[in-house]
Amino acid sequence: MIICLDTNVLLQARARGHAYFPILDAWVAGKFTLAVSTGILLEYEEVIARMSGREHWHKFARLMDYVELTTRALLRVTPHHHFQVVNHDPDDNIFTDCAITAGADYNVTEDRHFAPLATAGYHPQPITPAEFIAKHL
Repeated sequence: MIICLDTNVLLQARARGHAYFPILDAWVAGKFTLAVSTGILLEYEEVIARMSGREHWHKFARLMDYVELTTRALLRVTPHHHFQVVNHDPDDNIFTDCAITAGADYNVTEDRHFAPLATAGYHPQPITPAEFIAKHL
């Protein structure tokens, strides 16, 4: 199974003891593949560094490298097409473009702006973190 993980979900999942931590834990264990693009990685870096400090970003970047090397559960993609699925917040299209390009099953998000993905005719579906955990972990 391949997923894209919205930045806000990733931020919460990084906290041990948080309800979303099982998502990050399952990914590290190789239970699903996380798809990322350069745009997503840049957003992760910007937000994690701003919210938690550069060292936290470096720690997460090392974790991504570790997962990629040990479980191959990181899929780096380069979207060459902009699908324009999310209209209310066009910046969110980096996640839909990545999910569609990667052939992802889900875009895990709490953001309602991703709702159009459900009916856009593409394979990836939006799912909340709680729904994802209940259904797959």
